[in-house]
Amino acid sequence: MNTKKFIIANWKAYITAQKQAKDMLATVVKAKLSKGAEVVVCPPFPFLSLFPKTKSSIFSLGAQDVFWESEGAYTGAVTLAMLRDFGVSHVIIGHSERRHFAMESDEVVNRKVRAALQAGLRVILCVGEKEREDSRAIPEIVGAQVKSALADVPAPHMKNLFIAYEPIWAIGTGVADTPNDALSASLYIRKVVGDLYGNKIGMALKVLYGGSVDAKNAALFMNQSGINGVLVGKASTDKKEFLGILDSF
Repeated sequence: MNTKKFIIANWKAYITAQKQAKDMLATVVKAKLSKGAEVVVCPPFPFLSLFPKTKSSIFSLGAQDVFWESEGAYTGAVTLAMLRDFGVSHVIIGHSERRHFAMESDEVVNRKVRAALQAGLRVILCVGEKEREDSRAIPEIVGAQVKSALADVPAPHMKNLFIAYEPIWAIGTGVADTPNDALSASLYIRKVVGDLYGNKIGMALKVLYGGSVDAKNAALFMNQSGINGVLVGKASTDKKEFLGILDSF
């Protein structure tokens, strides 16, 4: 199982000005990371140009979404080619907020996943349930989302895939899942992927937890051997909180 820890900073639309983006970027660049950790910063599209294209040992650049075509008559779309030109290496796909507010279907998520992996980007696929009626079991909708998103994805592309388990009821509520239940979700996701691609790929899969992650609880999730890191939302735009997360493991 992968022992490297990943901290994905999803700025969403919390940072709305270039000065804010530059200040937060400077904070990340100056941060001291423990060995074996990697930070991926995912700013809003207009701020991608503020990030250096040169490779850094401190962080990688990610995007919050992408269209599946490389070019064409797609008004408002941000394409794979555009992201690569800005030096983007990671992209979040299927976040619950995109599924809800942009009404993205499972088919759309699958198209984006396949196209991004084919283009060589590292995909952070988000899955999660709206509610959990039985606290002892991860809802089957999570497995269904994984299966639909990975339809027709070739096995060799799986090395560039992260799956972020983000229970919707925990996102932005201040009430995170428990580390044990997040681990159960990770094991369930690994089993679903293992059934599709074989146990070796399932065990090597990089699984993250997201949903009200902050400086107080990040280590609890990252210390779980079956969880490879965290996907952080609003807390990743607060200097004190984010530095606390980076210092927590």
